[in-house]
Amino acid sequence: MESKASHAVVIGSGFGGLAAAIRLGARGYRVTICEKLDKPGGRAYVHEQDGFTFDAGPTIVTAPFLLEELWELCGRRMADDIDLREISPFYRIRFDDGEYFDYSGDDAAMKAEIARFNPADVKGYERFLEASAMLYDIGFDQLLNVSFDSLGKMFRVLPELVRAQFYRSVYSLVSRYIEHPRLRQVFSFHPLLVGGNPFDTTAVYALIAQLERKHGVHFAMGGTGSLVTGLANLVAAQGNEIRLNAPVRQIRLDGNRATGVELESGETIDADIVVSNADSAATYRYLVPNGHARRWNARKLGKSRFSMSLFVWYFGTDRQYPDVPHHMIMLSPRYRELLEDIFDSKKLAEDFSLYLHRPTATDPALAPPGCDAFYVLSPVPNLDGDIDWEVTAERYRARIADALEDSVLPGLSKHVVTSRLLTPVDFRERLFSYKGAAFGLQPVLLQTAWFRPHNRSEDIDGLYLVGAGTHPGAGMPGVISSAKVLDEVVPDPRRAA
Repeated sequence: MESKASHAVVIGSGFGGLAAAIRLGARGYRVTICEKLDKPGGRAYVHEQDGFTFDAGPTIVTAPFLLEELWELCGRRMADDIDLREISPFYRIRFDDGEYFDYSGDDAAMKAEIARFNPADVKGYERFLEASAMLYDIGFDQLLNVSFDSLGKMFRVLPELVRAQFYRSVYSLVSRYIEHPRLRQVFSFHPLLVGGNPFDTTAVYALIAQLERKHGVHFAMGGTGSLVTGLANLVAAQGNEIRLNAPVRQIRLDGNRATGVELESGETIDADIVVSNADSAATYRYLVPNGHARRWNARKLGKSRFSMSLFVWYFGTDRQYPDVPHHMIMLSPRYRELLEDIFDSKKLAEDFSLYLHRPTATDPALAPPGCDAFYVLSPVPNLDGDIDWEVTAERYRARIADALEDSVLPGLSKHVVTSRLLTPVDFRERLFSYKGAAFGLQPVLLQTAWFRPHNRSEDIDGLYLVGAGTHPGAGMPGVISSAKVLDEVVPDPRRAA
């Protein structure tokens, strides 16, 4: 009689958890995903309200081949289920005085945009792309899909990283090649997409510029939630299960080995391995029983540097704004100083930088006819800052609304017909993020690769981590790649039983 398949429990159904479940299922594991919320997605949850569809979190697809690989593991083609559209320009970057830069994958158009600001920086841009390409080659071939649970692996790639100037910050690397202060902002903002301060984030993340250039910036028709639905359907097609409204209270241990989970309801689920797609700090702080997290104990976490949080206002209008592109980044007149307020002083400044997302520019079906769906996101301090969001949230939203009305959305106050907010408190309470940090640990040099919580737990046998808080880090490519690392560190299912 054939023995039952080894059982894996996955905590959380964000992109990392779904990708992990698919990879484990393809290897022969029986998989149960335990999801706290009432539908899958985690940070990629979808809100449907008054006829509008709002993606709660990620909106940018930059490495579609990583997603396509998951469909291929299930013997399917992603294109049969998902309609990806390339966005151009990738982003419109708008400065406080109304001047803007259209950032795209078109080389001639990019050089023309640069020349409008400083013709001398065109050559510098070419040299920056060479540096970014070197980091991309190292990052994708030797960092993203490889576990860094030994220092030896780190040392093997170190010489190439040094040649690629990984020890610099992203802003420092950009500034080596580009002179104009506004262009330095244009080419250094990317770390904010993964929770990092451009002035502190290791230059490895300058590879994002090359990633976008090679593979484009895409949007899934129906919203990012269509990707979540597609991945969840792959899990189901493998014969595996996503249990909704099933928050995990604790990872169960036998000695120092994970043996399953206990739900908030009191139900226990046995497993041969446990994979946590929950925030890595919250996993070690709250889900691992007291005394068993040794490397990532409360003291270590207390000394770690966590990302900023986010304030997000989702709103729909009863008119359209055709002059607003799909992705717009609206920069404050302050750059370094505002980032210092957010990351270091942890105070809510009077000014702000914003990411304005108008998905109906590409997919009008996300709003009723003649309407537009938006979300506007402001990086804000995590909950180490002394900010009472219950008191502050509406005032902050109103300030953002005024700024939008005065700039790119004229008459906004008269046309908003639906609205909802997400604050740092929601990141802590709803999304289980330690300190309400939206991206987990900051991607600074000493919190990268071997220095991040490992994909194979250093503390607990049979516990594995995926998602933004482990290696390689935040952002959709990093999170999906964290699940690919499991192929290296998770044993064959017959050995796990």
